[in-house]
Amino acid sequence: MLNTTKTTLRLIFFVLLNLGVTTSCSKSEEQVAANKSAKQEAASIMDKASMKGSDNSVAWAVNFGGKAYLGNDGISYQRDDLPLKAETGVIEQIKGAQDSHIYHSYREGDIQLSKALENGVYDILFKFAEPADIAVGSRVFNVFAQSKKVIDTLDIRLARDGKHHSALVRTVTGVQVTNGMLDIHFDAIKGEPVLNAIVVQKKHIKSRDWQLVWQDEFDVDGTPDQSKWNFDVWPARKVNDEDQAYTARAKNVRVKDGKLIIEAHKESYNNAEYTSARLHSQGKGDFLYGRAEVRAKIPAGRGSWSAIWMLPSDPYKYATKCAKNEDWQGNPNCDAWPNSGEIDIMEHVGYDMQNVHGTVHNKAYYWLNWEQRKSSVEGQNIDTEFHTYALEWTPKTITIFFDETPYFFYSNEETDWKSWPYDHPYHLILNLAIGGMWGRAGGPIDDSVFPLQMEIDYVRVFKKQNKNNIEKI
Repeated sequence: MLNTTKTTLRLIFFVLLNLGVTTSCSKSEEQVAANKSAKQEAASIMDKASMKGSDNSVAWAVNFGGKAYLGNDGISYQRDDLPLKAETGVIEQIKGAQDSHIYHSYREGDIQLSKALENGVYDILFKFAEPADIAVGSRVFNVFAQSKKVIDTLDIRLARDGKHHSALVRTVTGVQVTNGMLDIHFDAIKGEPVLNAIVVQKKHIKSRDWQLVWQDEFDVDGTPDQSKWNFDVWPARKVNDEDQAYTARAKNVRVKDGKLIIEAHKESYNNAEYTSARLHSQGKGDFLYGRAEVRAKIPAGRGSWSAIWMLPSDPYKYATKCAKNEDWQGNPNCDAWPNSGEIDIMEHVGYDMQNVHGTVHNKAYYWLNWEQRKSSVEGQNIDTEFHTYALEWTPKTITIFFDETPYFFYSNEETDWKSWPYDHPYHLILNLAIGGMWGRAGGPIDDSVFPLQMEIDYVRVFKKQNKNNIEKI
């Protein structure tokens, strides 16, 4: 239930006042229309706030170079009245952001921030957009928090697939405040640093309102439980120009010592030079809304492309060009993808070790039109330690977490299936690809790193407990 804050009430009052809502008994048609518009906007503000309810985890949020703003994620951003030397600027058009407003203004230059905060552990979301049509490598900088480098050699344009005016979210976890003051500064390597917005939030605490409804703890050595998992046995190049052949051999996929092992090898097999494995739970673990949680250790090595993700269990639901039951994956003549959607809980490429990515794909927003909705988090020690990758999915929102840090947020625009095909059951996919369009983007595959292992400790799916009858998978 929404606990409306004073800030939200002030914002609603401000909207009503500035849009000229009148309580007079005598109203013109123009006044009636204006009142209706104002009420709709006020309702929108309430809806935004309700998405996160009374979110006391946000300690500080600023819209740099701009005015106070209530984001579609329910976060209230302060206006930028900070005494910074950095100049302000405006970007007229933003791509790749569902909430583009927060990226229209920015600061550029000497960015040094200090904020009095309670002692504790915080996560920081930095929001960027490259304002100028400059070459990759023309603007590169480091970001420090509490004198520790937290983002290394950031090139916004490079990180956003070579596009300027495209939104980039980069999250940093576990920043400790011990002296009552948060200190952040940017260090220019080339060009001037820029920053559009910042959100500082206390460490997220997982809700207890979840009921476990499906799981695999991988407790029995041998072949993965075939009552829960299917294997894709595919040749190289079937999808994404990937270099590996997927097999169901124990050499590539097995359960051992309480872990699922997906292992990639450099070997000649079935006209491929590499082998690996891909598992999915279609027909055996489909679910609509809830929480999915996977604890995993991700391999290092240039050329690797690890993923924990989801596809629709009925891929033809919003397809317009496919025959029913047609092989749609890797088929350019079938538009089941992106029409019916995709949710990426975790993607990681070995040439970019620090970054873990969360993304949604749909007809309205995907990479081909450069409107892809995605965010990334600075993942520490992901190849040496297990981390928890999670998704929380409701009829209105999708939130993706890294070790309980929410770093990607996407909301239902209430338009049509093109932006929200996430209204039907999906299933989980675990795979370790080699090469492919993204895996090779940082250079050729490094053959010296093989064999590579992706280890899964557990996979769990939950439903909310706020219903009398918990919906079964």
